[in-house]
Amino acid sequence: MTEEEKTQVKEEDEFAEIPEEVLDDDDIQELEQMKEEIDIKVNGKKGSGENKGIEGWDPKTKLGMAVKSNKIRNINEILDAKMKILEPEIVDALLDVESDLISIGQAKGKFGGGKRRVWRQTQRKTEEGNVPSFSTLAVAGDSNGYIGFGEGKAKETLPARDKAIRKAKLNIFKIKRACAAFDCDCNDLHTVPFKVSGKSGSVRVDLIPAPQGTGLVVSRELKKVLKLAGIKDIYSRTSGKKRTTFNLIKACIKALEETNRK
Repeated sequence: MTEEEKTQVKEEDEFAEIPEEVLDDDDIQELEQMKEEIDIKVNGKKGSGENKGIEGWDPKTKLGMAVKSNKIRNINEILDAKMKILEPEIVDALLDVESDLISIGQAKGKFGGGKRRVWRQTQRKTEEGNVPSFSTLAVAGDSNGYIGFGEGKAKETLPARDKAIRKAKLNIFKIKRACAAFDCDCNDLHTVPFKVSGKSGSVRVDLIPAPQGTGLVVSRELKKVLKLAGIKDIYSRTSGKKRTTFNLIKACIKALEETNRK
């Protein structure tokens, strides 16, 4: 049994120790969300089955038909021509894409002690009661210079995840990488070509080239983005209200887009 499977069994045992009679509806809903997050973590949050069904894909757009018939075999042909991608299967067919979810929410604290989670829950008051909705943020990339991000919102967690991953694939773009640190002289594409900055809301993110072996000197959530983008070494500087993870990720994405400037 692997370490991940042992962790899953241990956490499931912890859930089993909680008597059902002491849980209210909100507690049960929170436990179900935590179990879904564990399932994503253990069964593969990266490439979690989104690539299935490409062979049975029935394209609806001219671009999709061209990709399905092998008239277009490189995604650069699409991105350089600034064609709009309307089907996520196009990206799945041309790239080996993986996806990951960003921790943008937080548990109540009753179970998990206020642990960060990938779902952000909001509620709307109605005469019938509270109507919850869930939102999440996903990033998709091939760890070789292509990255995209998307937001998803739905009444349940899994549809929100699927929407976010789909939008992340539709928004994919190419970044430039280089060996640009002043104290590094290798030929690997391991960092950004020059200092780039991005801003979203009050959050500003500066990405600075680093020599090989430095690693990702960024926050935990930004590491998910940069790994999927194919960045291995980088320094960072952030300012503003960094705990607003939505703006932090958007600022990082905008900074990566700046690598394409002339």
